[in-house]
Amino acid sequence: MTTAGWQFWIDRGGTFTDVVGYAPDHSVHSCKLLSANPDVYQDAAAEGIRRMLTDESARGSNVREIRMGTTVATNALLERKGAATGLIMTRGFGDALRIGEQDRPRLFDLHIRKPDTLFAATAEADERLTAAGEIETPLDPDSLRAVLSSWRENGIESIAICLLHAWINPVHEQAVAELAREAGFAHVYCSHEVSALMKYVARAGTTVADAYLSPVLLHYVAGFQRELSAHGIHCEHIYFMKSHGGLVSADRFRGKDAILSGPAGGVIGMRAAGERAGTNQLIGFDMGGTSTDVSVCDGEPDIVTDTEIGGVHIRAPMIRIHTIAAGGGSLLNFDNGRFIVGPESAGADPGPLSYGRGGPLALTDANVLLGRIQAQHFPQVFGADGTQALDVAGVRTAFAELAQQVSTRSGSSFTPEQTAEGFLRVAIDNMANALRHISVARGLNPADYTLCCFGGAGAQHACRIADRLGMTRILLDPHAGVLSAWGMGTARLQSYRQRSIDQPLQPAIMPRLQQLSGEFDQACRDELRAQGANDCTSAALVDLKVAHTDNTLTVQLGEPEQMRA
Repeated sequence: MTTAGWQFWIDRGGTFTDVVGYAPDHSVHSCKLLSANPDVYQDAAAEGIRRMLTDESARGSNVREIRMGTTVATNALLERKGAATGLIMTRGFGDALRIGEQDRPRLFDLHIRKPDTLFAATAEADERLTAAGEIETPLDPDSLRAVLSSWRENGIESIAICLLHAWINPVHEQAVAELAREAGFAHVYCSHEVSALMKYVARAGTTVADAYLSPVLLHYVAGFQRELSAHGIHCEHIYFMKSHGGLVSADRFRGKDAILSGPAGGVIGMRAAGERAGTNQLIGFDMGGTSTDVSVCDGEPDIVTDTEIGGVHIRAPMIRIHTIAAGGGSLLNFDNGRFIVGPESAGADPGPLSYGRGGPLALTDANVLLGRIQAQHFPQVFGADGTQALDVAGVRTAFAELAQQVSTRSGSSFTPEQTAEGFLRVAIDNMANALRHISVARGLNPADYTLCCFGGAGAQHACRIADRLGMTRILLDPHAGVLSAWGMGTARLQSYRQRSIDQPLQPAIMPRLQQLSGEFDQACRDELRAQGANDCTSAALVDLKVAHTDNTLTVQLGEPEQMRA
C-alpha cells in the first residue's frame, strides 16, 4: 500500500468518530467528532478529514490513503435496519433458520421471545443434492421465476441463496443466482461463496447476514465517497477494517466481515501499544459513548470463527470481543429500588445532559458531578450552537432532583453525589463482570495481564476496574483516546479462505490438503495484490476434531503425525 501523502485512520463509533491524520511531514493530527450532528455536517468521517485539510492545496491528489473501521453493519444488525432480503432454500428446509439449532440459552424463561429474522421472505427451490454433491433432483427454474418477479415488485432488495450440500457442489446455487440477476436483482449472495463450510443452518445464517448487511455497507461507502468529493477530496485507496483485524479495499467490504469492524481496530491498536510498552499480555478495556468492548491479546488477538451476535449465527473469522451496553452515554434510571445503567444510550444526538442539547442524565454526567470530568479541560463545543462549555450547572440541578426521587422511593437519604456514585458503582460492576467473562471464565488470571484502557471513557474507570479484578498494571497509551483509529494505521491487508473437508486425518488425505492450501494461497495473494499489496506472507491452518464431535483445535498444516501431536 502507498505511504506518500496524507493518510487518515478513522474509527466511526456509535457516539463519536475519531480521525487520526498522518501528514506528509510525518506529523500526527487527531480530532474527535460526534458521529451524528446533522445540523453541522452529513458525515463525521469526511468532516474530520476536511477540517484537517484546511489548506486547499492539501486536498485532492495529496490524500493517498484512508482506513476506516465502522459500526454501520453492527448497528444495522442490532437495530434490524438492513436491506429487505429474500431467502431461497432447498424444498422442505424453508423453516430451518426459524427452527435454528434447537438450543435454549434461557432454559427456565417462561416467556421466550425469539430474535426477529433478518429475511423478509422465504422460497423453497425444487432441487436436491446428495451429501456427496451428486444431483438427486434437478433444479426446476420455472418454480422460482414467478417468486423472484413477485419479490422484485414487493420491494425485496437482496437475495440470499442457500441450498443443501452446495458447499460440495455449487451448480444449483449458481443457476439460481443467474435467475435472480435475470429478474433484476443487483445484490445476490450464494452460500458456497460466503461460507463454503458444512452445517446448513450456520451456512444459511451467515449468507443471510451477508445479504442483509452488504447493501447497507455499500450505500454507506458510496455516501462517504460522495461527501469526500463534495469537499474536493479524492482518494483512490480506501480500506475498511474487517472483524478479524485485517484490512480490505472498500469495493470488497462485505456484511459478514464487518460486524466487529470498529472494535477490531482497538484490539490491533492495543497490540501495537503493548509492543511499544514492552508487554504482550494485555486485557483490552475500550469504553466509548455507547458501549464497552473487552478483549484479550496474548501476543496476537484471539480469533474465533463461529459466533452469535444479535441473535444471528455468523460463521466468519473475527476477534473474540465481548461487548456490553455500558458507555459514557448510558442512561441512568432508578427503578424498583435499584440503580440501573443502560442499556439505552443518549447517543451522539442529543447526547448526555451535560452536552447542553436537551439530553437525559447519563454516566458521563455522573462523572461530571463527581469531578472526574472537569469542564475547564474541554473545548467549548457543546450546546445547541456548538460553542458552549459542558453544562455543569444543569447536571447539578438534574442530580439534585433525581436524588430527591431516590430518597423518597428508597426511604433512605441520598445526596446528589451519593446518587451519582451509586450509578457509577453499578457501571463499574457491569464492566468488571464483562472482563471476568473473557478472562476468568476461560481459565485466565487477570492479575497476569496488563489492563490496557482506551476509548474516550476508558481512563476514567480503569483504576476501579483493575481493583475489582486484582490487576496491578494499567497501560495508558498516549493515543488512548483515539487508539481504535490508531489501530487502523498499524493493520495490514488480509485475505482469508476456508473449506470443509471432513475426512479422517490419514496420509491419503494429504495431497488434497496440499492442493487446497496451494489454491488458497494463490487466491489470497492475487486478491491482496489486486488491492495494492506488495509483499505477502501466508499461513495454512487446519481445524482438527475427534470423530463425530463438533469442537475443533486449530493447528498449522503439516504431516499427520505433527498435527496429531
